[in-house]
Amino acid sequence: MSDTVYDFKGKTVIVTGASKGIGRDIALGFARAGASLGITGRNEQELREVAEAARAAGVRCETRPADLASAADCAALAGHFAALFPVIDILVNNAGLSFPEKLVDLEVGHWDTTLAVNLRAPALISKVIAKKMIAAGGGTIINISSNACLAGIEEHAAYCASKFGLDGLTKVMAVELGPHNIRVNAIAPTVVLTPMGTQVWGDPKKADPVKAKIPLGRFAQPREVTAAVFFLASEGAGMIHGETLIIDGGVNAKLY
Repeated sequence: MSDTVYDFKGKTVIVTGASKGIGRDIALGFARAGASLGITGRNEQELREVAEAARAAGVRCETRPADLASAADCAALAGHFAALFPVIDILVNNAGLSFPEKLVDLEVGHWDTTLAVNLRAPALISKVIAKKMIAAGGGTIINISSNACLAGIEEHAAYCASKFGLDGLTKVMAVELGPHNIRVNAIAPTVVLTPMGTQVWGDPKKADPVKAKIPLGRFAQPREVTAAVFFLASEGAGMIHGETLIIDGGVNAKLY
């Protein structure tokens, strides 16, 4: 979690994909900063563990397991939290997945699931939560994207398509929701060393050639994504709207 001190006491935050990785770090970071939480994820046990840790920090934390590949589940969980909390101040659309495979080997089920979770789910959940925010006079929505929204990555056709789409969705949301005092932005990190990220990229033979392309020479830590979320959710980012904040150690500053 970020060591920068933010105060979100009195705020209510919804975080998707909160049972592990980046989402877990974001949720517990908001708990430490005093926010009430509504969290969702597929793994009920891991979700309960995050909720227990959040409550130990002295805040309210409600859970709702869901499979965001299901449009019905997206609508149900968003409706559940909208009914449960009087006001929702911040929504973090974090849940995402990937099935690495060459385009010539692409399985249509993998394509459909990736687009459903990474792109359709943020739209469907935001549809419900944004109405709640409009009624309350405003709010903040942050979509967790990837630097895969900027360029092609081998074996990531569906994933890149979903993140390019999420970047576009973020801008449309900003245009439509801005007049209602709802700020919308996205965050696009490079590889993040979550437990899963460490497992995938822990082999130096695989990681070192990729890190060599990053001017800072390393991958991101979950706390660095959480810190960016906190900033965009804070009053300090009050005039930042419709943007995608890139957290990639400078890799996209290089032409070759």
